[in-house]
Amino acid sequence: MSEEAAPLFGCGAQARSHLRALAAEAATLEEVRVWSPAGEPVRFVEQMQPATSARVTVAGSGEAAAAGADLCVLVTSSSTPVLDRRWVATGALVVSVGACRRDHREMDPELVARSALFVDSRAAALVESGDIVQGIAEGRFTADHVRGELGEAVAGRVRPRDQDDEVVVFKSLGLAVEDVAVADLVYRRALELGIGADVPLGG
Repeated sequence: MSEEAAPLFGCGAQARSHLRALAAEAATLEEVRVWSPAGEPVRFVEQMQPATSARVTVAGSGEAAAAGADLCVLVTSSSTPVLDRRWVATGALVVSVGACRRDHREMDPELVARSALFVDSRAAALVESGDIVQGIAEGRFTADHVRGELGEAVAGRVRPRDQDDEVVVFKSLGLAVEDVAVADLVYRRALELGIGADVPLGG
């Protein structure tokens, strides 16, 4: 990643973990601009600044947060869009992790309709993601608008974009296998450190 500034929409637990991920993966990241339709972004910034060498600032609006950014990260529980298509730079990547219910929506529906849309699971996205389910119900696009799953893109079976100026949207809902992998990692680390306690399961 080469982004110098990245907007982060949201200031909850997901926002915290994603800020840490941005700090770890984006070597040239200079600023994280935080904006939230709810919560306490000022307190979030104060608490999270030590987690990264990048400046963590509060944006005055969603538009100000997204201005000129190559990467936008959305981690809200909003039922209405928090990111307008007019704020998104050409060729940007939008990672939408929040709004994981059918009646939630955090992206401008026209942004979703005009983007190269990727998901972690087609099966889940077509029944759980409000950004996708509602867009289909409104006739903005069909299920075929999902270009591919993340695994297909990583494996090179699907091109992320056809043109350099195309906006790519990744809608993530999470997968059970990811939870199992994390649980296994935590378990192994606990064994290495000699911490934790055995908890009997079953009757």
